[in-house]
Amino acid sequence: MFIIDLTYTAPLADIDAAMRAHMVFLRKHYASGHFVVSGRKIPRDGGIILAVADSRETIEAIVRQDPFVSKGLAEFRVIEFRASQKAKDVQELIILPSAPSSDPRQGRGALTERVPRGRRRPR
Repeated sequence: MFIIDLTYTAPLADIDAAMRAHMVFLRKHYASGHFVVSGRKIPRDGGIILAVADSRETIEAIVRQDPFVSKGLAEFRVIEFRASQKAKDVQELIILPSAPSSDPRQGRGALTERVPRGRRRPR
């Protein structure tokens, strides 16, 4: 498994202008089975993608196709790890999209944490 850590190197106006193309890129790689979950960092200075592939080289080749990267709007770092454990209720713990946030650090369409009923947030 891989963590792709994108860091913006351009103003947010340039990022927003390339967002539609970036979303097309994401959808393509979700459909191919390479991307598992993704989202913006908070504060909004980049993004994270959890990905799977047979090699680091495959992931790096995919990330170079991201319009943010190919247009020089973001740099990336790939972290490889071997998943050895997971929560039984991992699907319930994954963050879900919410309505647009009024918090300017999160940006439009920010993600919020959903805590399953009867479970407390970690402190």
